[in-house]
Amino acid sequence: MAIRTYREAVREALAQEMEHDPRVVLIGEDLCGGQAGSSPLEKNKEALGGVLGVTKGLWTQFGSSRVIDTPITESAIVGMAAGAAVTGLRPVAELMFMDFFGVCHDMLYNQAAKFRYMFGGRAKTPLVIRGMIGAGYSAAAQHSQSPYNIFATTPGLKVVVPSTPYDIKGLLIQSIRDDDPVVFCEHKALYDIKGEVPEESYTIPFGVANYTREGTDVTIIALAAMVHKANAVADKLAKEGISVEVVDPRTISPLDEEGILESVSSTGRVVIVDESAARFGFAHDVAALIASQAFHFLKAPIVMVTPPHTPVPFSPPLEQAWIPSVDRIEAAVRQVMEA
Repeated sequence: MAIRTYREAVREALAQEMEHDPRVVLIGEDLCGGQAGSSPLEKNKEALGGVLGVTKGLWTQFGSSRVIDTPITESAIVGMAAGAAVTGLRPVAELMFMDFFGVCHDMLYNQAAKFRYMFGGRAKTPLVIRGMIGAGYSAAAQHSQSPYNIFATTPGLKVVVPSTPYDIKGLLIQSIRDDDPVVFCEHKALYDIKGEVPEESYTIPFGVANYTREGTDVTIIALAAMVHKANAVADKLAKEGISVEVVDPRTISPLDEEGILESVSSTGRVVIVDESAARFGFAHDVAALIASQAFHFLKAPIVMVTPPHTPVPFSPPLEQAWIPSVDRIEAAVRQVMEA
C-alpha cells in the first residue's frame, strides 16, 4: 500500500470517484487549484484548492463544470448541492470550516435530511457536506469547533468523523456513493498525518467501529484527533501493565452501539474522550447508551474527558488547556482503575 497523508487521501478519494462517476461534482469556495494557465484567473488558481489545499489540482483535471467555485455564501452552496442531489447528480459540497453550518442549517436540517421521508422514499439525496473541524491552530472561536454532535441529532443525516488516512479515503468514497445526505467532518490537525492507504478505490461501511488498540482493563472511546491521543495513552500505560482498549466509532450516525457495548462488557471500565461539547455532546450520548444497556458490566463510574463549556479560546496556551489532552485522558484512565 502507498503512504498517504490525511489530506492526500481526501484528494485521492475525490479524484477517483469523479473518474468513476460523471455525476460527482464539487461545489464550494476556493476549490480550484492546479497548474497555472495564461490568464490572470488561471494563474490565481495555482494558489487555491481550499484553505489547506485539499482540492488543489482537481479543477485542472476535471474542469469548471465539475469543480464549481462559488461566492462566499454557505446557503447557496448547500442549497445548490441539495437541489443537484435530488435531480440526479452526486454533489460534494465544502463548507470550508464546519463552524459555518449555522448559515445554511435550514438546507440540511429542514430540507436535505427530510427529502427521503417527505417524499415517501422516492427521493434520493446523495449529498456529501465536507468541512473542517477541530481546535489547535489558534483559529479562534468561530473556526475551531467540532459540531458533529449537532448534526447527529438530526434524523436523516449520516455523520462521519474519520481519524486516519485509511479511514478517511474509504469513508469518503462510501459517503459519495451513499444515497442519503452525509456530513463529513475532517479534523484540521490531522491533514499532515501519514498512513498506509490502498491506491485503488475501496469503501468502509458506516456504523462499524475500529478497535485501534485491544485491551482488557479499560475502554477509551474517542473520535478524530482524540483517537491518536487515546492511542498514546494506551501505549504508555501498557508499559505499566494497564491494558487499554481504544474504540474509534468512525461514524456517529449510524453509531456502532454493538461494538461499543461489546468492548465495555469485556473491560468494565470506560473513558469517553470528546472534542464536541461539554454539554449534550457525543460523550454524553455514549455514556447514556452504556449506562442504560451495560450498567451491570461496569466496575467503575464512566468518566468523560471533554472541553469546558466555553467558546474555543484564541490564546494558544488557553486553547491547549481547553482541548482534551493526553495528560487528562491518562488521569481519567487511572481514575477508573483506582475506582
